[in-house]
Amino acid sequence: MNNFNILIVLCLLLSTSQIFAQHKPDKDKIKSLKVAFLTERLDLTSKEAQTFWPVYNEFEDKREAMREREHTEIREKMWNSESLSEKEASALINHYLRFEEEEEELDKNFIESIREVIPAKKTLMLLRSEYEFKRQLLKQYRNKKGDR
Repeated sequence: MNNFNILIVLCLLLSTSQIFAQHKPDKDKIKSLKVAFLTERLDLTSKEAQTFWPVYNEFEDKREAMREREHTEIREKMWNSESLSEKEASALINHYLRFEEEEEELDKNFIESIREVIPAKKTLMLLRSEYEFKRQLLKQYRNKKGDR
């Protein structure tokens, strides 16, 4: 890893802690950090990057819309489940299961699409890097929360 790459990773680590200093993380900052992190980890060629980012960004937009929909349609009702009848609770569980299936299908379609634009090894690196990025963010968040 050359010095420039090391510098980018260090900047990511330092700036991640700044994000969680706020009460509400700024999604745009997190997204920028994630893009930089993935760019560094995947080491995409310019041709790969031209085809990768549109597919990835479309997937991220769909995933975000799906999570917002889940929050409004399911999660809010789950927190107030005491007021639901048994029939309403059963319907909510069925709705939740359908949502989980949709999310799984979205992930499957994304992986199939991304395999067409980057090699399989880079696809695996993407999956691993997304996991590592989430872990890193959670670790930074927990560290900041513990410092209070």
